[in-house]
Amino acid sequence: MAHLPVELEHKAMWAIKTLNFELTCAGERRLLDLHELEELRMNAYDSASIYKARSKQYHDARIEKREFKEGEKVLLYKTRLKLFPSKLKSRWSGPFIVVRVFPHGTIEIRNNSTAPFKVNGHRLKHYYLGDPIGSIASIYLHDPP
Repeated sequence: MAHLPVELEHKAMWAIKTLNFELTCAGERRLLDLHELEELRMNAYDSASIYKARSKQYHDARIEKREFKEGEKVLLYKTRLKLFPSKLKSRWSGPFIVVRVFPHGTIEIRNNSTAPFKVNGHRLKHYYLGDPIGSIASIYLHDPP
């Protein structure tokens, strides 16, 4: 069966006429689809912001609160060790002495050989003299009186 270009042109013309007759209906349907898409986007945005808020609350609840006082000994976390990684190098330097505690987490520390400088409190941890495990073990190893 042979198809003539005239028939194809006629069918295409018929389809265009059919669509043109329902132009208002197609426009309304397109507008409703756009509104529905916008509503889905807003629901996704709300869900993402709720998830982000809950994740932040979960994370913040598990942050260890550290309070430092003047005169305490602390250890400083070495951030530059990431540039030259080594398994056996300690990531903590010190001990340093707390000189002054500023609001919002800034702490001024000094070493016997360095001038005082300011660091973020999240880079510090308390320094305890001696081995706490060894001292506990020595209590249990001695005979009771």
